[in-house]
Amino acid sequence: MPDAPTPNASPKPDAYAVLRNPDLRLYLTGRLIAIIGQQMFTMALGWEIYERTGSALALGFVGLTQVIPMILCTLPAGHFADLYNRKRIIVLMTVIIAGANLVLAGISAARAPVLLIYLCLIVTGTARTFLWAASASFMPQLVERKEFARVVNWSSTTFQIGSITGPAAAGIVLHFTHHAAWIYALNALAAATCALLVSRVRVHQVAVVAEKTTLKSLLTGFSFVFTNRIILGIISLDMFAVLLGGATALLPVYAKEILHVGPYGLGLLQSALPFGAIVCSFTLAHRPPLQKAGHSLLWAVAIFGVATIAFGLSHWFWLSFAMLMVCGLSDNVSVVVRHTLVQLLTPNEKRGRVSAVNNLFIGTSNELGEFESGTVAHWFGPAMGNAIATGAVISVVSGGVGTILVVLAVAWLWPEIRKYGRLDA
Repeated sequence: MPDAPTPNASPKPDAYAVLRNPDLRLYLTGRLIAIIGQQMFTMALGWEIYERTGSALALGFVGLTQVIPMILCTLPAGHFADLYNRKRIIVLMTVIIAGANLVLAGISAARAPVLLIYLCLIVTGTARTFLWAASASFMPQLVERKEFARVVNWSSTTFQIGSITGPAAAGIVLHFTHHAAWIYALNALAAATCALLVSRVRVHQVAVVAEKTTLKSLLTGFSFVFTNRIILGIISLDMFAVLLGGATALLPVYAKEILHVGPYGLGLLQSALPFGAIVCSFTLAHRPPLQKAGHSLLWAVAIFGVATIAFGLSHWFWLSFAMLMVCGLSDNVSVVVRHTLVQLLTPNEKRGRVSAVNNLFIGTSNELGEFESGTVAHWFGPAMGNAIATGAVISVVSGGVGTILVVLAVAWLWPEIRKYGRLDA
């Protein structure tokens, strides 16, 4: 007769239990489709800008044109997410993104001035700022609190699956069509499909008492973040690590000038980060919640910095691919820990505004990181005798070194992070 289970035995985690929630499935499916379209768009946009301008600085301006509306709209975006129906905001902003991509497809097909592309990016950046605040604060309403860490992990998985298939698909489309306009049109279709699926989610926002729109209410998110040391520390870590350690803006340069692999190789390189992340996601899904979440977070970001340095120095395609995979794997740990703690440590009535602040910090670091990478490559390349390739290497390697220094600084300034325990506590 088999032995009876001991009272202290921990049940094996059901990695897929939360996916039986029909509202969550609708939300994640719509998110997956939108991400595939967006990743195709990002890859095609970088390739078109570089092909038309031949400038690393022009690639940097892609990030800058998207960070400006993020800075200007973060406060109202968070306020709207707390006072109005979050699902409706998600649907409306996604429809706006679809329309802007149709316009962008026309601009690309007509070979209109690159300035018009940047103007479209400002529109999509504005819509995405409102979308991110509403989406991040809407997701905790779909499941019970104890399940949220797993939901974040599966949400990250959908992002990574989309990030794998999107760039690869874009590379194939570019290979056969030689034109980015088709990809912008496909992204518009993906956004429209996402809006339709999210509109069918039955969960509605929990009503809160409406606050009068004042400067104090707009700044609530900042006040909460700066008084919660755990949230402030993990946001600061991710913000500066991404600002310094992101090499993705220069992947078109690496593909063409250093690794010599063309648009299809570029698609594979951009798929390497999410491929590593999805390996991490499935590993986390089949394991109990992290027992030493803070410790794991710091090590993950440090490994990200080391892998970035190795990628920057590599001239062999498959080594570069492997190092980007390591970057994606380690970055996924950071994403799961940060997003889970930001949402669970924030009251529902403040989640929109706190999510907006989080998105501002992380989003601006992503976009400014692209601008920083392009600018460093543009400045240092000529000084070293090669205006493109050498500058790109200097930019990526120095960013990896900076990321490691940031980890050391955060571990010293915020010891609470080192001591943080279970992720689902």
